[in-house]
Amino acid sequence: MSNERWPLGVFASVDAGFGVKLDVAAALGVPTIHLHAPANLADPVQAAQDYSEKTAHLGIRPTLVFTEFGDESYESIPIVKETVGLVPEATREKRVEILKRTVVFANELGVNAVGLHVGFVPHDTEDPTYAVIVETLQEACDYAKTHQTSIHLETGQEPADVLLAFLKAVDRANLFINFDPANMILYGCGEPLPALEKLAPYVRSVHCKDATWSDQPEETWGAEVPLGEGDVGMREYLQTLKKIGYEGPLTIEREISQEPARQEAEIGAALGLLTKLKKELLS
Repeated sequence: MSNERWPLGVFASVDAGFGVKLDVAAALGVPTIHLHAPANLADPVQAAQDYSEKTAHLGIRPTLVFTEFGDESYESIPIVKETVGLVPEATREKRVEILKRTVVFANELGVNAVGLHVGFVPHDTEDPTYAVIVETLQEACDYAKTHQTSIHLETGQEPADVLLAFLKAVDRANLFINFDPANMILYGCGEPLPALEKLAPYVRSVHCKDATWSDQPEETWGAEVPLGEGDVGMREYLQTLKKIGYEGPLTIEREISQEPARQEAEIGAALGLLTKLKKELLS
């Protein structure tokens, strides 16, 4: 495994999610990826063998596997609340089983971290759903521990204080954060850089994504934009990552898979920007 600080990466997939195809990731020349798990992992062991051959052939290393539930919608913030993650009661049991299969898939792939959006955790800790979600994550973390795997919750749907309190309530040593600064802006949940510092002890993976604020934060979406053109402040973001001692991959996510040529071009530009900032900040 490379000891390079801040190796560059992209969010990638084969048949799921917003990521680029594996061959595009290879063409972009990145050494690492976050891999969106294939949908319907009926046989995670066989699937891992197949994907391991593909990634090894292409010379790229998955560092985090994202869970694919298959029936979530990001059409609007209210619909996200109804459909995303482990919070919706109607799909919770099924999704816990999917998450467990993803843990097996990741473990067989040689990856020791699985990511997901847990969904909108109630801000009120007295809400009956709050305790249920805490118990659900405890179960998931305990299962992941048996496979020497950690779980990374992606930021965005909760302010930093709410997420921090939730992590402490779950109280599992293998529960961490995948920090996405743009999601804080897209969901209107708080300034990302102060949130990053507050959540620093839990940050084990990150996305490099940019966005602009909605004129109705927490009610309507902000807008995702090419890296460096939004309100995150990429130089300041990397400076903060350096300040908190983060040295892992910088994984670019650009969620316009419906426009693959534009997606590849904008990720290529993002790689150029991050390469420049890395040189300036780490030299």
